[in-house]
Amino acid sequence: MSPRRIELLSPAKNLECGIAAVEHGADAVYIGAPRFGARASACNTLEDLKALVDYAHPFGVRIYATINTILFDDELEEAEKLIWDLYHIGVDAIIAQDLALLRMNMPPIALHASTQMDNRSAEKVRFLQELGFSQTVLARELSLSEIGSIHNAVPEMKLEAFVHGALCVSYSGQCYASQYCFGRSANRGECAQFCRLPFSLEDEKGETLAVNSHLLSLKDMNRSDSLEEMMDAGISSFKIEGRLKDVSYVKNITAFYRQRIDFILERRKEFVRASEGEISLSFTPQPAKSFNRGFTDYFLHGRTKDIFSFATPKSMGEPVGHTKAILRDSIVIESKQMFHNGDGICFIDDREQLQGCRVNRAEGTKLYLEPSFIQSNRLGLQKALIYRNYDIEFERTLSKPSSTRCIPMDILLRETPFGYALSLDDTTVSFPCEKEEARSPQTENIRAQLSRLGGTIFRARTVEINLEGNRFIPSSKLAEWRRKVVEAALRSRRIMREETLRKYSHGGFDEKYFSLLQKKFSLLDSARFLLEKNRSVLQNQPNAKPSTTLSYLANVSNRQSAEFYKELGYEKIEKAFELKKPDAGTLMFCKHCLRYAFGLCPKQHPKNSPKALTLVSNDGRRFPLRFDCQRCIMEVTF
Repeated sequence: MSPRRIELLSPAKNLECGIAAVEHGADAVYIGAPRFGARASACNTLEDLKALVDYAHPFGVRIYATINTILFDDELEEAEKLIWDLYHIGVDAIIAQDLALLRMNMPPIALHASTQMDNRSAEKVRFLQELGFSQTVLARELSLSEIGSIHNAVPEMKLEAFVHGALCVSYSGQCYASQYCFGRSANRGECAQFCRLPFSLEDEKGETLAVNSHLLSLKDMNRSDSLEEMMDAGISSFKIEGRLKDVSYVKNITAFYRQRIDFILERRKEFVRASEGEISLSFTPQPAKSFNRGFTDYFLHGRTKDIFSFATPKSMGEPVGHTKAILRDSIVIESKQMFHNGDGICFIDDREQLQGCRVNRAEGTKLYLEPSFIQSNRLGLQKALIYRNYDIEFERTLSKPSSTRCIPMDILLRETPFGYALSLDDTTVSFPCEKEEARSPQTENIRAQLSRLGGTIFRARTVEINLEGNRFIPSSKLAEWRRKVVEAALRSRRIMREETLRKYSHGGFDEKYFSLLQKKFSLLDSARFLLEKNRSVLQNQPNAKPSTTLSYLANVSNRQSAEFYKELGYEKIEKAFELKKPDAGTLMFCKHCLRYAFGLCPKQHPKNSPKALTLVSNDGRRFPLRFDCQRCIMEVTF
C-alpha cells in the first residue's frame, strides 16, 4: 500500500496571504474566487489567482478556489464561466456547496465538498463520493470515532478536517440566523455573526439565568495535540480556518502546524507530505500570539465544558500572569514574560466583561497604563489573570520576511564528447563547448558558481564535478548554464504537473464521474440509496421517515439544483430560506448546548433540568431553544 499523502491546507484572503502560506509550509491553499465564496469580502481577481498558482505549483502546492455559496438562477451562467476561467489558469480544485454545479458543462476539474454541505455521516460522504467529489470537508463537530467510522465506510474519499481557527456554533450550511435577523445569508457568504452577539437566557418560568452574555460564542479550535490521532482516524487534509485573517496570522499558524505535522511524518513512514520544499523560519511559531478566543479541541474527544467563551467574542490572546500590584499609573504582573511598549493587554473583570488597553511603557513586568483605565477598573484588576492580545515585537517580526522555502537539488557537471552537461536532479541540459585546460585549479570556483541558486526555488544540496581534467570555464558561461538548467527544471516540473492533473483531475475516479458531468449518468441507483434509508441523508435527520420531500434545509436556491434533486426521486422541494422564509422552523443546529453549559443537562440532572429555555437578544427578540437529547443537539428556533 502506498503512503497516504498528508496535506496542510492554509487560508488566504488575498495574494499576499497566499504567498505567505506557501512560504511558511502549506501543502495547499484555499482562496476566494472573484465571486461565490463563503466569505463575500474575501474575493480575488483572476490575475491574482493566476499569480498564486504560478508561485505555488513549482513546490507541488495546490490551489483550491471557493465557489461554496448557494447560487441563484441568474448566477448559474456566470458561475459556470468562472469555473472554466479557474480551470484555465491552473486552479487545482473547486470547493463547492451547490449541487447545481453537477448539471453544468464543467471542465475536468476536481470538486471538493464544502463543509457548508453539512457532511457528518458515512451515508452523506458515500453519496458525495458516488457523485464524483474527490475530497470532503467534514463537519467540525465530529469526534475521532465518528471520523474513523466515515473513513472505514468510505475509504476512497479523501477526508478534510478543520484543525485551527474560529468556530461556527451551528453546523455549517444549516445556519439561517443571519438571514432571518439581518437579511444577510451565511450560505451566500454574508454572515453577520449573530452567534457573537450578547443575549439573556430565560427559563420556562420567566426567570433569568444569564444577562448580556455571549451565550452562542465559542472559543477557537486548536487540535495541534491530536494531529496524529486524526491521521490514524483517516484525515488526509488538515485545514486552518481564516480567510478573513491577516498575513501575520497565516504565517504564524501555518508555520506552527507545518512543524507539528513534519514531526509526525518523520516517525510515521506510512504518511508522506503532499508538497515539496524545506522551510526556514526566522521566528518561533506561537499560536497563542495570533487572534484567538481561547482554545478548545471541540468535541474531538467528546463533549467537554471548555468550548464556549461567554465573556467576549473578541481575541483574548495569551495568558501572561496575574496582577501582583496596582499603582496609580501602572500595574505589576507576576510573570516570566517580556513586555514591550505598545503591547495590548486585557482581562475579564469582576462583572465578567472584557476590559483592555495598550501598554504605554513597559519596565520588566511593571506596565504603565492610562491612569483613568486603572482607576475605572481597579476592582476588576485585583489578582486578575492578564492576557496579552497584541505582542508588538512579535507582529513586527512577522511584518518582515520571516521564512524561505526552497527545494534541495543535487547538481552534477560532467563532460560529454562535445562539451559539458549540467544536471539538477533528473533535469539535464547539454552545452556544446570547446574544452580548455586551466592554468590553476578551478574546482572550487566552478562549485561556487554552480551553487548560486539564490533567487530561485532551488538550493544546492550537493555539487559534483566530474571532469576529465582541470578545465577552464568562464564564470559568465557557468552562470548562463546554471540559469538555463534552472529554467529547464521548472519547465519539467510544470509539464509533469500538467500530466498529473490530466490523469488525476478528478482524484482518480472512474468514467462514472465524467459521464455525470456530460449529463449522461443515470442517478436512479443513488435515488434508491437515499430513499430506502430510514433517514434523510441530505438533511441529517435520523428520525425522518423515508420521504420524497426536501425542506428548506437542503438549501435549494435555483432550477438546476431543483432538477438534480428531482432526478434523485424527490417530488416536493421547498425553496431555500433565502428565497422563501418558512413560517416557523430552526435557525441553528448546535452541538453546543446551553443546558449542558449551565449544569442543567437532563442526562446529568434530570430533576433540575428546565423543559424550555429562551434566548433574548438586546433588541428584545426571542428565540426559543429546542433540545434533541437523543442526538445531543440544541436548536435555535423562531
